[in-house]
Amino acid sequence: MENLITIKHANVRRNDKYILNDVSLEINKGEHIAILGPNGAGKSTLLNICSMEIHPLWNENLIIKRFNKLKISKDELRQNIGVVSQLIFQMCNTTYKVNEVVASGIFSSIGIDFHHNVTEEDWINTDIALVDNFCNHLKDKTMKSLSTGEAQRVLLARALVHNPKLLLLDEAASGLDFPSRSHYRTALKKAIDKDRTIVMITHELSQILPEIQKIILMKDGYIFAQGKKEDLLTESVLSSLYGQKVYVAKKNDIYSAWC
Repeated sequence: MENLITIKHANVRRNDKYILNDVSLEINKGEHIAILGPNGAGKSTLLNICSMEIHPLWNENLIIKRFNKLKISKDELRQNIGVVSQLIFQMCNTTYKVNEVVASGIFSSIGIDFHHNVTEEDWINTDIALVDNFCNHLKDKTMKSLSTGEAQRVLLARALVHNPKLLLLDEAASGLDFPSRSHYRTALKKAIDKDRTIVMITHELSQILPEIQKIILMKDGYIFAQGKKEDLLTESVLSSLYGQKVYVAKKNDIYSAWC
């Protein structure tokens, strides 16, 4: 099995507080993962280590490999990873047109500027990403004019336009209504069908696709539990994780939870 990301014994500390405390993570090709946990658990920090936005503290046991390399340039990493996050969502609230923002994913930028050489093939791939993510009809609109659901689908297209091996989603579908959630799940299913590996942070169990079988639960900067979906998405485990009673339901292999 091809290894995409290996993190062993990572520590991140801010203001004398551990954000991550001796955390390890393995992401293998085709091993789709959902990461859950309370706010402040360290979930986003862990994904930011994967994408090299954050560097953990050095220790003698620390190991980080990305795409089987101990050292990798940011340019090479960006060729292999697509990212959607709330930060990117905020940065893309601009007057750039939708097709420009999607194409800019090829360059890991926000929008297309004079120094970007966008080829005919790049525009073809942009159109394909727009169609796959149900937003081709938006291509000439400005990002600022979109609804939340429309913008989230556009940013997913942006993350997939350069055909990455790994897709990292940090609460990428938060704030969506029911139909938008369904469209988003369908778009993610297409991404998986195109042989991409997905790792998502979510508070909404309904966003966890049937194809996502591995769950990582985080709390207070450490791995609370990890394992199979059916073993961890239970009332007893989630109640222990969140420190209060959590109710869980399942229908058509889609989960939901509430307190």
